Amino acid sequence: MGSSSSSAVPVLPLHIKMMIACQSIMTDISRRSNYTINRSFLNLFNYFVIVSPNEKPIEGIKAIDIVVDPSKNLFLRLFTPTDKTSSDQTLPVIFYFHGGGFSFCSPDFFLYDSFCRSLAKNIPAVVVSANYRLSPEYRFPTQYEDGLQSLRFLDSKFPHGFPANADLSRCFLAGDSAGGNLAHHVAVRYSAEINDFRVLKVVGLVAIQPFFGGDERTESELRLTNVPIVSVEKTDWQWKAFLPEGTDRDHEAVNVFGPNSGDISGLSKFPVTLVVIGGFDPLQDWQRRYYEGLKRFGKEVYLVEYPKAIHFFYGFPELIETSLLINEMKKFIENISSKSSN
Repeated sequence: MGSSSSSAVPVLPLHIKMMIACQSIMTDISRRSNYTINRSFLNLFNYFVIVSPNEKPIEGIKAIDIVVDPSKNLFLRLFTPTDKTSSDQTLPVIFYFHGGGFSFCSPDFFLYDSFCRSLAKNIPAVVVSANYRLSPEYRFPTQYEDGLQSLRFLDSKFPHGFPANADLSRCFLAGDSAGGNLAHHVAVRYSAEINDFRVLKVVGLVAIQPFFGGDERTESELRLTNVPIVSVEKTDWQWKAFLPEGTDRDHEAVNVFGPNSGDISGLSKFPVTLVVIGGFDPLQDWQRRYYEGLKRFGKEVYLVEYPKAIHFFYGFPELIETSLLINEMKKFIENISSKSSN
């Protein structure tokens, strides 16, 4: 199915175009043809793009980092609303996985820090942004294992600084791009091992423009060649850097409802899912197939589309789709929360 967009080129403010261009140049230069990354080069720019947490609230949100496993550099950035209204009520927990093609970014990247703050403030919710090891240094299934380990950590411990009004029985997995892929696969693993969890209950999943694919070239991948952030060349490189050597893009991690995928029909506790698609995202056909695949397996799933949205639009709060997305997530979380409490 094609996009409803009338033009193959999105209209964006100049400053957003410049930010995207700078980020793309950094990542493109760091990617090597042998599917490795020049981390030393990238680290030169960390001073400009990495932000520290703040225990002193900023605009009603405080943030702290919690160490999960120092040997793997696993940590959680915890965003907690501090205004009186939020502190007097129990809050859902959003367990968030950042995007970046499995190879880039982290919870302390300034755009993810900002987006998670917005989620915490406007939903409101306790947002837990999870770090995970990156490819190609660490390949499949490391990222999924790291995600599940951090989820187990939250279930088994009540770490210092974790708010008492956080309701772990209303936990929502969420993620964008590669983080949306990660959230799905962590949800599958959680659903298969649900009896091992004591307190934490995953009741919802928000897959924001999730990074899926396959060996086939879809209509949207072939048509949307002049859009920012995503291209076939970049996604091919990222899959090659992430997957075990010798495998193709029909691997179960990539093509989740393809020829090599598992059967999730028996996972009765797979969370209710919201899938978010953008009309200027080359990955949109794979995202629709994800939505349709969940329906085919009998899962409760909802779809929202923003026809003029680029991939990673939520990184830019001035774009109208960002506030629309946050409102959509708020409605979804409130609806599922009310159902789960009955």
